[in-house]
Amino acid sequence: MAKRVLVLNGPNLNMLGIREPKTYGSQTLADIEQMIATEAAALGLTVECRQTNREGELCDWIQQALGQSDAIIINAGGYSHTSIAIADALRAVALPVVEVHLSNIYAREAFRHHSYISAVAVGVICGLGATGYKLALRALAEKL
Repeated sequence: MAKRVLVLNGPNLNMLGIREPKTYGSQTLADIEQMIATEAAALGLTVECRQTNREGELCDWIQQALGQSDAIIINAGGYSHTSIAIADALRAVALPVVEVHLSNIYAREAFRHHSYISAVAVGVICGLGATGYKLALRALAEKL
């Protein structure tokens, strides 16, 4: 049975391709999700991609992943820097987590330099644009 990876994207990532293309690139979220699906299939993984602008919905999806998914890739956007609740939900389900950021959060505003999710993740990929999702899938394929 193929390992299942839940890919979660947080607030404003639905605006990719429109929002600050110099920072986030010109690809849309749909483009990135297609790239993720193609890479996952090549690795023998199945993926489910979801996006929300709501913190509680991310927590609900993380909790629902227990028994349904084998790992999580998460780009929580701005919630990475503010949400203890999302970090606690990830800790509670105890699945392997890879945190992804399209931009290099350490080359941006100081408040972005800390992520509550990083402490729960097995790895963090930032600054490589959409390629970060591919790398996260490859790392999880090896780990699983």
